[in-house]
Amino acid sequence: MLAFFGNHVLEQGDLCVYSGSIIEVLGRVGVGEQAVRSTLTRMVNRGLLQRKREGRRMYFGLTPQATAVLHDGRNRVWRQGAVNDDWDGSWTLLGFSLPDSWKRQRHDLRSQLTWSGFGALYSGLWIAPGHVDVSSIVAELGLAAHVKIFHAQADQATDIELMIRDTWDLESIAARYVTFDKRWTAHLGADTGDDPIGTRLLLVSEWLGTIRTDPRLPARHLPPAWPARAAQETFRKVADQTEEPAARMARELLDTARLA
Repeated sequence: MLAFFGNHVLEQGDLCVYSGSIIEVLGRVGVGEQAVRSTLTRMVNRGLLQRKREGRRMYFGLTPQATAVLHDGRNRVWRQGAVNDDWDGSWTLLGFSLPDSWKRQRHDLRSQLTWSGFGALYSGLWIAPGHVDVSSIVAELGLAAHVKIFHAQADQATDIELMIRDTWDLESIAARYVTFDKRWTAHLGADTGDDPIGTRLLLVSEWLGTIRTDPRLPARHLPPAWPARAAQETFRKVADQTEEPAARMARELLDTARLA
């Protein structure tokens, strides 16, 4: 759902989309109507979407919170990329201690840290390459009193490559890139057929899922021929190939309105 709104609404200002259009597009990638409706309701309840009724039709648009989330995702996908060639040698460390009963808060914090590139160095000490500003995440979760953040460099006695292998599951991260690359290489140069909008939605969704748990570790400390580079090249080629056909189809297919 976030990929759909990122593809077709994010850059359109206060645009909102008729629920029936959303159901039709997500149906093209195998998502059922009931799943779409329940997801839309959950996202409204979480403050990610807002509704507008016109006659008997319900339209959905982005809230400022969702817009910020999607801009962050867009930055990760199109600007930062999956390969970290320009690491400056610094690390961000975050230590936390939460009451045992705070299971939800612990889960939310770990999820946000993972997306921000952190891995668990120890149970309550997480680390990420580079200077990562997570103060807003901590504040939004209401955990500022339970978290300490540091920016530092490793001592020469620290084996960085060993630390990386101990902290992150490199085999799993690499396998996701290899799987993505094999699946989407077949689309290069191929006709997108009658469904470029569905193809692009799947492409972006699967790429976001692939990079979600990749902390963008420094390339010089990763195994040779790290597969993120090839997978990213494939993603961008297919994205370029489907961009205009998907946009043209969206203009024909989506029933939209303005939130204002």
